[in-house]
Amino acid sequence: MPKLYRLHRAALYAAVFGTTVAVVSTASAEEIIIGAATAQTGGLAPYDQPALAGLRMALDELNAKGGLAGKYTVKLIIKDTRSDTAQTATVAQELIDAGAKIMITPCDADPSISAGQLTQPLGIPTLTLCGSAPVLTAAVGDVMFGTYPADNVQATAVADFAVAEGKKKVFLLTSPDSTYTANLPEYFGKVFEKKGGAVVGRGTFTMGQPDFSAEITNIKSLADQPDLIMTAAYEPDFPAFIQQLRGAGVTIPVYGADAIGTPTIKGLGKLVDGVVYTAAGYAEPGSKLEAFNAAFAKYAGHAPESTYEVNGYEIGLILDQAVKTAGSDDPKAIRDAIAGLKDFDGITGKITYAGTDRMPLRPVALMRYEGGEGKHIQTMIPDAADVPAP
Repeated sequence: MPKLYRLHRAALYAAVFGTTVAVVSTASAEEIIIGAATAQTGGLAPYDQPALAGLRMALDELNAKGGLAGKYTVKLIIKDTRSDTAQTATVAQELIDAGAKIMITPCDADPSISAGQLTQPLGIPTLTLCGSAPVLTAAVGDVMFGTYPADNVQATAVADFAVAEGKKKVFLLTSPDSTYTANLPEYFGKVFEKKGGAVVGRGTFTMGQPDFSAEITNIKSLADQPDLIMTAAYEPDFPAFIQQLRGAGVTIPVYGADAIGTPTIKGLGKLVDGVVYTAAGYAEPGSKLEAFNAAFAKYAGHAPESTYEVNGYEIGLILDQAVKTAGSDDPKAIRDAIAGLKDFDGITGKITYAGTDRMPLRPVALMRYEGGEGKHIQTMIPDAADVPAP
């Protein structure tokens, strides 16, 4: 089990298990309740917790200025989903009953869909912290918004890079146990084949049962050996896979996506050298993201460990702009305002929802582990014509 993210300050821990987070407020401000159905424990915690920390930072700053649009002080209520889809639906209903006008859901499609099925009939705008499955919004309806680069966009960026590196043959490793692990490598495969590459083999694994010996034997026995392995496995499965793969003497490069840009994976050191992954941004010198990272370190007492923190922070900024545009705290008006955002100036770059299926158009940073550190390759927005349909 990966280590839990070190959320700052005891007040947050007091808020985690179903109580209300204290907020800075002004006497004249009205109140708006945001419900956060997020994983504080279990396999999604290393993703939800940093994103939630970034969101809290944004809301604390906004509340100090009067709240969303300078008028609506945020009362943030956090409940633990325990990384379980059924529990996510349970706590989402509790948050609705508590009066939530905006819902925040976990960094995964399946629990986010379970929450969205409750918020959709009520018209409550619902934003996933970093769930990236492009099927997410269509599976719920018009209240659901992604906030992170979508899986098919990430996969296209990685495939473009693989082709540019001269890769010709790929082995796809998937798991049917989540939308992310099932679909992202297949999106990669579609783009890779379209651009002249070949899928020479496929394998599957069961999440949480990290014995990869059969798939490693499969890879080693291929007559047509791949020059690349693509997977969307994450903790605890990815560490087990890469350890067993390298232990078996297989040196084929491994590419993944955003879920392996974590302290746990980085902590594997030389074992993950050469592994390519994605992020929501990269802190170039003098950039807004560099400034955010410094501000977050001062706020939380430690530096961000990923770009999930800044993604959570940007959700707060998006909500603030949406309430300004809506001119009220009416959930439908807020939903419509989010859907109409175009070239919104975020921390990592411009963010657009207008004209999309509510999965944002935003940059993708390509990263590679070298010497135990994540090194920036490039930041790009793939050509929309190359992005496979969900």
